Amino acid sequence: MAGTFLVVPQWQGSGSSRAMRLADGAEAIRGDLPSSSTTVVDVPLEAGDEQGTGVARASTLIMVRDRMRAELEQATGPIITIGGDCGVELAAIGHVVGDDVAVVWFDAHPDLNTPASSPSGAFHGMVVRTLLGEGAGSLVPGAILPTHRLILAGTRAWDPPEDDYARSAGIVTITVDDLTGQSLIAAIEATGAASVYLHIDLDVLDPGDFIGLGYPEPFGITGEALVAIITAVKAHFGFAGAGITEFAPASLDETVNDLPTVLRIIGALSA
Repeated sequence: MAGTFLVVPQWQGSGSSRAMRLADGAEAIRGDLPSSSTTVVDVPLEAGDEQGTGVARASTLIMVRDRMRAELEQATGPIITIGGDCGVELAAIGHVVGDDVAVVWFDAHPDLNTPASSPSGAFHGMVVRTLLGEGAGSLVPGAILPTHRLILAGTRAWDPPEDDYARSAGIVTITVDDLTGQSLIAAIEATGAASVYLHIDLDVLDPGDFIGLGYPEPFGITGEALVAIITAVKAHFGFAGAGITEFAPASLDETVNDLPTVLRIIGALSA
């Protein structure tokens, strides 16, 4: 794979009524990326089926994961993945697990459900639990992310089974009120990792600051604060890669309003 950016306009992992707008969001971001540094993964038009997994549209999710893996195996440096839904991180994070990497999951939601606990069956709410080794067998990666290498950041909308699991597993969570560059650096240092992967679900942002979201949650962080935190973290640790997901603009006007924030985040990740 040549380039820095991997664009994956997958919407099939989302349970939102705005799910198909995730493909529009990925395309809008792609339009501002340098074409020479960008690879686009082909996502099928069809929704796909469950295949007995308990995960909605699992057949398409598996197909896209495999296409991503093929591209990532050719990568020679850190890749910034542009979704689509959070399910694109299954391949992206799976690619770097085992390389002394901590994963920071910037997200309003912890995405810690299993097919049994998920209220919707949508995979974007199960991604982290699957990366940790619990989920549909056809989706669980070969290399498992250890719980002590995971940090949830800005998380504030939990399903009860997710909360129970996070507490029992001892997963570190930094609330919006406590989320700063300093607090996150300290949490990453405590994992013992040498490098960091930064997952950014844009719903970590406050919906008053960023509109184009399928699942907006109040009381998030600002785009300015997120950029400052990313900059601080990258100054202290090796960079294993990043993902930006869940941009679901409702209209062209909304895209124009939100893209400057997305591009500032990409700028901080790319610096």
